[in-house]
Amino acid sequence: MTLIEQVEAALDTIRPYLETDGGNVSIDEITPEGVVKLKLLGSCGSCPMSIMTFKAGIEQAIMKVVPEITGVEAINLTDIDDPAAILPENLR
Repeated sequence: MTLIEQVEAALDTIRPYLETDGGNVSIDEITPEGVVKLKLLGSCGSCPMSIMTFKAGIEQAIMKVVPEITGVEAINLTDIDDPAAILPENLR
C-alpha cells in the first residue's frame, strides 16, 4: 500500500463523522519530508470547531495509523498553530 493510500485509509476512519456535519477532507499533497497537506471541504472549511476537529480527530487518525507521516497541515485553516485558538472562548 502506498503512503497516500495509507493516509486515505486513515482519513476514511474519520470521514463518516465529518460527512454527518456536511464536511469532508482531501489530500492536497504529501511532502518529501512526510508532511500531509489537507484541504477541509464543505462545512469543515468554515466551522468554528474545525481547529479542534483537525487537531484531535484528523491529525491524530493519520499520525496513529501512518508512522511515516511527520506532520499534518490544513492549507485552508487559519490559526491552526495557535493553541489559544482552540479554546472554547475563542471559537465564537
